[in-house]
Amino acid sequence: MRGMVTPGTTEKRKAQTPKLAQARQMRHAPVSMEKLFWSMVRNRQLGGFKFKRQVPIGPYIADFVCLEAKLIVELDGPFHDARKVYDAKRDAYLTERGFRVVRLTNDYFAGDASTALLIVDRALRSGTPSP
Repeated sequence: MRGMVTPGTTEKRKAQTPKLAQARQMRHAPVSMEKLFWSMVRNRQLGGFKFKRQVPIGPYIADFVCLEAKLIVELDGPFHDARKVYDAKRDAYLTERGFRVVRLTNDYFAGDASTALLIVDRALRSGTPSP
């Protein structure tokens, strides 16, 4: 029936609850690189594209997402090298769902962070991620 919550929907919502709480916590305690990037892309500052931060997508939480362009921006900190297998699996899952993933390391934020914005802007406009 229309408007009724089915048992499947109820189970799906229960499964999402921990991820939503974790994403909310991550939004309230961002690392410095996330704060900087968010200050540059929030309120449609980058080419008029809207970004959301710490968005649950399936079993994962994406750092920044532009749903309009189906683009995910992941900010990888200094200790991220050990997670390459995890990241590959995660990126494959997100790609299967139609997202493109751009990964940026701290190196892109050295100085004025214009390199990071340029990479993301190109990915937004071209339809394919740069790095």
